[in-house]
Amino acid sequence: MNKDNSLHSEQNTPWWREAVIYQVYPRSFRDTNGDGIGDLPGITEKLDYIAGLGADIVWISPFFTSPMKDFGYDVADYCDVDPMFGTLDDFDALIAKAHSLGLKIMIDQVLSHTADIHPWFAESRKSRDNPKADWYAWADPLADGNPPNNWLSVFGGSSWQWDSRRKQYYLHNFLVSQPDMNFHHPDVQQAHLDNLRFWLARGVDGVRMDACNFHFHDPELRSNPAATNRDTSTVTDVNPYGMQAHVYDKTRPENLAFLQKIRVLLDEFGAVAIGEVGADDALGVMADYTADGDKLHMAYSFNLLTPEFSAGHVRRQVEEFEARVKGGWASWSVGNHDSIRVMTRWGGAAPTHALAKLVLAMQLSLKGTPCLYQGDELALTEADVPFELLQDPYGITFWPEFKGRDGCRTPIPWTAELPNAGFTTGTPWLPVAEEHIASAASAQETDTDSPLNFARRIIAWRRQQPQLTRGEIVFFDAPEPVLALRRDLAGHASVLAVFNLGPDPVTYEFADALDAVSMIGHGLHGSAEGSTLTLPAYGAWFGTKN
Repeated sequence: MNKDNSLHSEQNTPWWREAVIYQVYPRSFRDTNGDGIGDLPGITEKLDYIAGLGADIVWISPFFTSPMKDFGYDVADYCDVDPMFGTLDDFDALIAKAHSLGLKIMIDQVLSHTADIHPWFAESRKSRDNPKADWYAWADPLADGNPPNNWLSVFGGSSWQWDSRRKQYYLHNFLVSQPDMNFHHPDVQQAHLDNLRFWLARGVDGVRMDACNFHFHDPELRSNPAATNRDTSTVTDVNPYGMQAHVYDKTRPENLAFLQKIRVLLDEFGAVAIGEVGADDALGVMADYTADGDKLHMAYSFNLLTPEFSAGHVRRQVEEFEARVKGGWASWSVGNHDSIRVMTRWGGAAPTHALAKLVLAMQLSLKGTPCLYQGDELALTEADVPFELLQDPYGITFWPEFKGRDGCRTPIPWTAELPNAGFTTGTPWLPVAEEHIASAASAQETDTDSPLNFARRIIAWRRQQPQLTRGEIVFFDAPEPVLALRRDLAGHASVLAVFNLGPDPVTYEFADALDAVSMIGHGLHGSAEGSTLTLPAYGAWFGTKN
């Protein structure tokens, strides 16, 4: 399936604003060598599947050399492939195959911290006067030996770790084994720009910036104040991290200038960037980081990755971002490798295929670039991984109230009839969920009404509706659980979209539906009689109106 960018040229709209992103978590996507861990050749093998889904961009989570204490988000060599995933030649083959299919490749960039075995950190911790002594965030203890301030780690406890070599503390916003770099040092910024250039020169089309608001810290090391409203959007409520207002340990103003440097480099190669924002005011940071066309192209937050599933919640997130955006662009995600799978998070104990279809249709109708997480097109639920098989250090720390991120990271079921559902011939690093086998891609291929085939159809249908990819967005007042919106694009009839986010049928009086023409081809059930809409459980109606 070779896609061109002809749809992206109208009105000089940047192509990435009309794209669909598909996230691959490589450890769990497809294993080709039987070691139980997914690899780059496995991704290459399944690129036809991703292209057939209708995606434009493949975001690949980290595959760089790493001790894997945080499964690749602790990088030991920014310019090489970890042997468990393959080789640089394997990556080059992946790029070539993707480009032949019209797919673009986006790689993760984890810049705020490295692994503690990275050569940079090994040198930095040797002394206080070596060439890389100031490449990391070091601080003297207080007079009583305590850390310099009250900053907390996302993964639990203080974000300061004592180092006996330097007799100082180093900062780690995540695991102890993930020391934070000192972005106030110009050589640190340049080193990361050089490493990014390495991949761009290899043909990479874009980068996803992990924890991109963590790059800088307050050089005065001021303690954070208590949170006025506890943030549970990015951390569980059993984690004290949410008790602080994180004004000094992240989201510092100096980061804007660094993002501008990244943009200059990306523009040199025609590449794009999407940033992950975890912040107390995530929508405001998203707006700042994508404003003015000189920083990130897109940003996403955890605002639609929360347990709350209501029309009011979705509307608030989009409207607030739009009110603050200053010309920037959002990427709306409802699932990723850090969040409970959307089918369980929003569907509870009895999720249905109808819910999976409704959520995808809604996501594709919002103004922004949708980002899909592997397996959501199969309507996979959160797997229940027993404690003895947990791999995620985050979950192990906060068990049992928080079970970590392994439940959304279990292997993709490809072929129901094969051992481990075709993911591997070996022992998988996380178990294949028994309940996922019936949802394997092979089983859904032959079912025309399956979530997989629905996803293919509606993504293709959306591509033919420029109002949904480029239009402005307006919401209508509607009672829960109805979400009603309009997408407007000059020179085109407006598209009306009304979603029933609930498990019971709804009849809704919608004045704007009068004289509208019902749209077909999207695959969702809903009907209009005059101004009266009849929506089945998790149903939707689309119409056009001049």
